[in-house]
Amino acid sequence: MQLCKYAMVRTIGCITMNQEIQMEKTVWVMGARGRLGAAVAQAFAAAGWRVRAPWRHGAGTPPPALPGVEWLVSDEALRAAQAQGADVLVHAMNPARYTAAAWRAEAPAMLRSAIDQSLALGALLLFPGNVYNFGAGMPAVLDAHTPQRPTTPLGQVRVALEQQLAQAVATQGLRAIIVRAGDFFGAGQGTWLDQVIARKLHQGVMTWPGPLNVPHAWAYLPDLAQAFVRVAAAPAPPPGALMCLPFAGHTATGNDWHAVLAEWAQEQGGLRGGSLRVQPLPWGWMRLASPVVPLLRSLQAMRYLWEVPHALDGTVLVQHAGALPHTPLRDALRASLAVRSVASAAPFPLATGA
Repeated sequence: MQLCKYAMVRTIGCITMNQEIQMEKTVWVMGARGRLGAAVAQAFAAAGWRVRAPWRHGAGTPPPALPGVEWLVSDEALRAAQAQGADVLVHAMNPARYTAAAWRAEAPAMLRSAIDQSLALGALLLFPGNVYNFGAGMPAVLDAHTPQRPTTPLGQVRVALEQQLAQAVATQGLRAIIVRAGDFFGAGQGTWLDQVIARKLHQGVMTWPGPLNVPHAWAYLPDLAQAFVRVAAAPAPPPGALMCLPFAGHTATGNDWHAVLAEWAQEQGGLRGGSLRVQPLPWGWMRLASPVVPLLRSLQAMRYLWEVPHALDGTVLVQHAGALPHTPLRDALRASLAVRSVASAAPFPLATGA
């Protein structure tokens, strides 16, 4: 009798352990060394997923340390992981150069690689979309059905990428979802926040690319990364359907940002009793230099995003994936500024002039 009871306990224990093993899901993150990729990889790891990330940055270059991320460095590791399949693949790769020529030359091949890998793994592909697709004539609120009428070369590339994705869904049996978001900020360096808007904060200056009263769509990366995890855990779209889920994020004006940045700069000693001044982005100088600097040409073409009010309607995303984390703008900006300050080599200096 005791032996039977012992055997039953062992069996139940084995079943429980096997169920836990079966419940563990695997995600591949292509582009995990980038801002979005790193944030998404860490969000999946924190949610208990097995996170795998191909590493092809350069021979002999070690991958960055990301808790919970299994880097696939060697060809043997890559093949072994491919044989085990995956539940989800996140395409977080972008050309290194922010130019129309680089995007036209490199972005379709990057997406083709992600599509091929998703099909080989049997994985749902999650693709990060943006608002470039809608052009300068876009309405104030963008949803899953807003017509796409790009007016810039970068916007045309983004539309072509989504068409490439739709073609693979229609003809190759790919399962895919587009998660569309506004401009990123938070979770690292290299965004409008640290490169432009807050770059002179220690001098008591906020640089803003457009009118201060125009609503602009923003995505706080830690919240967006959580949205990817929720979408991955929700039911997959039916075969042949490409689902588009806009992420509402934050709709904020320059005045909204100014209020938070002024408070932060005052606390850090960057104002010395004065007020936070607003400096416009030097679009005129950028236009003059754009013929010889392709990056400036691309930024100049996207200037309308700072002049045309736009927001993303996240209703369909919430209906599909449930309630999402939403960090208040003040908290999100302060957390982003804190990361920026820690990353800088010097402490926040006092203002010394313009």
